[in-house]
Amino acid sequence: MKGGLRLIFPAQCLCCGEPVAEEGGLCANCWAEARFITGCCCSRCGLPLPGELLGDEDDEGGFLICDECLHIDRPWLRGRAALVYDGTGRKLALMLKHGDRPDIAPVLGDWVARAAAPLIRPEMVVIPVPVHIRRLVGRKYNQAELLAERVARVYELTHFAHALRRLRHTPMQDHGTVDDRFANVEDAFSLSRRFTRDIEGRSVLLVDDVMASGATLAAAADALRAAGSGPISVVVLARAVKDA
Repeated sequence: MKGGLRLIFPAQCLCCGEPVAEEGGLCANCWAEARFITGCCCSRCGLPLPGELLGDEDDEGGFLICDECLHIDRPWLRGRAALVYDGTGRKLALMLKHGDRPDIAPVLGDWVARAAAPLIRPEMVVIPVPVHIRRLVGRKYNQAELLAERVARVYELTHFAHALRRLRHTPMQDHGTVDDRFANVEDAFSLSRRFTRDIEGRSVLLVDDVMASGATLAAAADALRAAGSGPISVVVLARAVKDA
């Protein structure tokens, strides 16, 4: 039956809609413009770096820090990203966030889960960065929650979709300096009280769709730390790169 359906409704490129061989795939053009982060990267934020990663992250030689993370205090220990926020990565992130395309979340979530593999720890809990209720009403879903749900399912981890609350409606983080972005989201998150015991002392995987300056993730991580969480790691679908 599936073969017959594909004759009538062929699989389409996840990004542009062109015919492809399998569901959830990318056409040749979109694949060429997709920069998956699979090689050497910053162990704290996932930024792609030149060279090769030697050893494991638990070894001194395997933990690399980019210049940005040397100058910005990150309230989390480790981070990863699936794609560079450019080309196909940018298009897919915007489709999920603003294009009313929650149907692509399972595939993107699998990519995020693959990127998160080095971060996973036993009994870790998965928590998405929340959106404010005003934005949620317009968008109808939280894209970070959809990604987090998939990651939790892949690794059979507990997903606390509503553990964090967004306390105020902040402007989009698309413009402004790094300092402006951090000021924009300062004290913008808190942990719902009913989750305090659930996260106390436990490792947390914080999930979002895009990381640029890291301000939003930092504010969310600060709220988790203030509530008594254990070590925090972060993973995103796409990481903004200055030269992208």
